[in-house]
Amino acid sequence: MVEINGIAHVVLTVERYQACKEFYAQLLPRLGLRPVIDTDVFYYCVGGRTAFGIEPAAAEHAGERFDQGRSGLHHVCFRARSRGDIDEIYAFLLEAGAAVVHPPEEAPWAPGYYSVLFEDPDGIRLELNHVPGKGLLEEKP
Repeated sequence: MVEINGIAHVVLTVERYQACKEFYAQLLPRLGLRPVIDTDVFYYCVGGRTAFGIEPAAAEHAGERFDQGRSGLHHVCFRARSRGDIDEIYAFLLEAGAAVVHPPEEAPWAPGYYSVLFEDPDGIRLELNHVPGKGLLEEKP
């Protein structure tokens, strides 16, 4: 059996690359991820034992928007270290005029689960959550 050590990176394909790049260039550094690649066709940040990037969609998909109900990605959730981090990002999202699906709230997914759900300019759903302690995850060295 192979036991993974988390997810190394997530790369999203976006239709509105420039608008998404501007959004992620503001959001990701606030989450502790620093840009390591920043070009007209790839934006990639690393930090917190993960990496996150975006690239433009192929020309034949111009005008298409993300649909959470289709096969593929449902949403991406970043894990925060505190409830205060959730509130801080929520304030940033409001200031930036981002589409907030729900403001910070508790949910029954795990004891103490607290999150904010929002969308990037393409409508791709993102979440930032905090679960105190280990939550439902087992930590391995």
